[in-house]
Amino acid sequence: MALDFITWNVDPVVFTVFGRAVRWYGLMWALGFFLGYQVEDRIYRREKLPEDAVEKFFIYMAISTVIGARLGHCYFYDFSYYISRPLEVLQIWQGGLSSHGGAVGILIGMYIFSKKVTKHSYIWTLDRTVIAVAITGACIRFGNLMNHEIYGHPTDLPWAFRFITNLSQWMRGAEPVYSEPSHPTQIYEILYCLVTFGTCMYLYWKTKARKYEGLIFGVFLICIFLTRFILEFIKNSQESYEDEMAINVGQILSIPLIILGIFLLARVALGKAPVTEDSEK
Repeated sequence: MALDFITWNVDPVVFTVFGRAVRWYGLMWALGFFLGYQVEDRIYRREKLPEDAVEKFFIYMAISTVIGARLGHCYFYDFSYYISRPLEVLQIWQGGLSSHGGAVGILIGMYIFSKKVTKHSYIWTLDRTVIAVAITGACIRFGNLMNHEIYGHPTDLPWAFRFITNLSQWMRGAEPVYSEPSHPTQIYEILYCLVTFGTCMYLYWKTKARKYEGLIFGVFLICIFLTRFILEFIKNSQESYEDEMAINVGQILSIPLIILGIFLLARVALGKAPVTEDSEK
């Protein structure tokens, strides 16, 4: 018998400790930072950076990502609400994080990090940072899957998922209410993050791409944000006002990053990108 759809009834809570629920979403953020730390530790050792550089990287990355993701959600997607209630921006436990806001936060945080820690150029630092960002992004999207959120339009494809739409009530004992069979866009995003991670790892470790400033960063921007732009056409809107827009907020925010990626790759192709000396152990 052919598979018609998958009923997704996974509990977003992994376990409870002293009455506090530990959710998959938070756990996946933590796992993403852990894996990113491991990736950057190997890279920084190869680049002969100071021994404490990776610890400082973790601090800069964690703070800039969370602050940027929270501010991005509040002010990119619901500016009028949060501008009149600024203290609610701090209520991160209520949910609401934006990947584009996280990207802006990382760009700012890594600029400071490059000046204070790596002592290399900003783009050199980003070429190496985005490898960790890609694997972290895959973990976060897995958290979205476990949270029954950010899924796509209805579809009759055999891998369609039915998600629980009354999640908070269901977790308190109510009968589940399911969405129509829909695109599991969280899984699609996990896959393109993993492909981007694998591609950037290959470019860094197996080729001389790391010598050309902006090449790995440019590949990352195009792989992540061009794919995100296309995928938004089958994703449900995050805010109701987006239903009337030709392209949504996520797509609008992706366009400058796609253009930057194209510019960086064109700069390398035309021989205009700075070339750095390769580090060897």
